[in-house]
Amino acid sequence: MSNGADDGVRLHVVSGKGGTGKSTVAAALALGLASEGKNVLLCEVEGRQGIARMFDVDPLPYAETRVATGLTVDGRRPGNVYALHIDAESALLEYLAMYYKLGRAGKALDRFGVIEFATTVAPGVRDVLLTGKVFEAVHRNSRNRGARTYDAVVLDAPPTGRITQFLNVSDQVAGLAKVGPIRHQADTMMTLFRSPQTAVHLVTLLEEMPVQETADGIAELRRAQLPTGTVIVNLVRPRDLDDEELAAATSDQVDRAGIVEQLKSVGIDATDSLVDGLLADAGDHAERRALEDAQRAKVAGLDVPSVELPRLAAGVDLGSLYHLAAILKDHIR
Repeated sequence: MSNGADDGVRLHVVSGKGGTGKSTVAAALALGLASEGKNVLLCEVEGRQGIARMFDVDPLPYAETRVATGLTVDGRRPGNVYALHIDAESALLEYLAMYYKLGRAGKALDRFGVIEFATTVAPGVRDVLLTGKVFEAVHRNSRNRGARTYDAVVLDAPPTGRITQFLNVSDQVAGLAKVGPIRHQADTMMTLFRSPQTAVHLVTLLEEMPVQETADGIAELRRAQLPTGTVIVNLVRPRDLDDEELAAATSDQVDRAGIVEQLKSVGIDATDSLVDGLLADAGDHAERRALEDAQRAKVAGLDVPSVELPRLAAGVDLGSLYHLAAILKDHIR
């Protein structure tokens, strides 16, 4: 079922503290949306070519490239996932060609290093260019003739600590351009980023620092009037012990004799060192579970929809992306 807050969303922005797996989640979300029959564009802006590695394809050019097809659900025809590696220099050349007809002239500027200078000396302009390409993909018009249209765009965005600044492009260019085309483009993009057509999803782990950064990120997004989507709790460990067993492990009241008997029943030599190791592991697991449950309670108190994704023992490959996509498609549309 879809979260009400996500109904009508066309731009899904995925952010998260470094190490939480936001790129993996963005790729899985794109596959999940494609499984709903949507054609999806998955964009990255950090220059790491993470999409290419996850989908096991060649490094992406500045061109929309099909990388996968969604899951077939209930006989429904799935959509496709296209991917785009956006860099500021290429985006500026495209912008100059589309809006100022500077095709060859723009390439000449690039040869002289003007493009790199412009995007380096003014970081706010760089973000306008990166987000501007995403905006163009969501709202394709006659300026980009023959371009493919998409039902949804998923952006693998910068980390939580920078996401509000990255999206709040109107404020970023305020000191650079009071009027003119760059200012106008920034203001136009903000109408999309602050609308119900956009949702900013934050990826976290059940650990104190990522959860706190997620809470801070939500507060910053709300102050900037940017719409929050879903908190995605990634890499959740399996529950190996039930509540009764956890309580026993926490209070050091595990039935040692019972463990010895179970080990012997399957032909394992229940040495003291083996049993001690198992009891220590149970205590460590119980302690971690208690810490995770405390962070889970904090996530529940953020007043934002949330979904948990399991830690996959085999790591991240295309098969695991489809597995995560099957979970996400029922929570984020």
